Amino acid sequence: MTDVDIGISKENRLEIAEGLKRLLADSYTLYLQTHNFHWNVTGMQFRELHLMFEEHYTEMAIAVDDIAERIRTLDVAAPGTYKEFAKLSSIEEVEGVPSSTDMVKLLTKGHEQVIKTSRDVLKVAQAADDESTASLVSDRMRIHEKTAWMLRATQK
Repeated sequence: MTDVDIGISKENRLEIAEGLKRLLADSYTLYLQTHNFHWNVTGMQFRELHLMFEEHYTEMAIAVDDIAERIRTLDVAAPGTYKEFAKLSSIEEVEGVPSSTDMVKLLTKGHEQVIKTSRDVLKVAQAADDESTASLVSDRMRIHEKTAWMLRATQK
């Protein structure tokens, strides 16, 4: 780490970055899962789900970049390999190709996990008076909450 003087102690920057690494891993794992489901969805709701999954993974592609860049802003290296993401992520990978109904359930669960991870990071950022991270994470949480709601609504 270099000398960074942005009003957040080195210890707090490290703690925040560790939380952001978990958020990045969860987000990237969910991105990849969503992209996989976009490619492989079949069934009566094919078109609707195919397009919705594309909207979701496109939005998350930008989000993972924003999260990684925030980690770098805190002067910490961002994880960027499948091995690192697998170790850090709370979202389990899916074997095979589930049914479209199961895809929606799995993605709902994944978005809910990202929300929980975001809440953990938000607490740490707020305690350190890191408004930039808090804003980023709060925005992410809001998007994932809305996405989870939309996915749940397709299951009724």
